[in-house]
Parts: sequence; C-alpha cells; structure tokens
Amino acid sequence: MPKATRFSRRTFGQAVRHCREQIGLSQEEFAEKAGIHRTYVSSIELGKVNLGIEVANQLATALGKRLSALVEKAE
Repeated sequence: MPKATRFSRRTFGQAVRHCREQIGLSQEEFAEKAGIHRTYVSSIELGKVNLGIEVANQLATALGKRLSALVEKAE
C-alpha cells in the first residue's frame, strides 16, 4: 500500500512557484500565459487560495506540464 502524502494548497503553490522559476518566468509573464491575474498567481504560490481544477489545469498548461505531474510534484 502506498504511503499517504501530505498534499495541500501550500505544497501545490510551492510546486507551481518552483516550476515557474525553473523555466524563468516572472509572476506577471506566467499569469499572462495562464490567463489569470498576477495577484492571483501570488496568492496561489503562497497557498492562500483554494483553486478549482480548471485553474489548476491552466497553470499546469502554462508550465508545459500535465496537471497530474504538477500534483505529483506537490505531494
């Protein structure tokens, strides 16, 4: 049986930030690419908001990743 993981909006936000920084995008550039507001990106990366699956998928797509890979990174 696989070990339980600690997934939270904070760990998801950290994964998003790490991936964004790896590809060299500012929050503003990333927000534009994802189709959301820069301040929302900041809130996501800080783990301050609960986001829906559609927004999460937009983030993954803007990072050039599958949503499942982004979630796995956050676990």
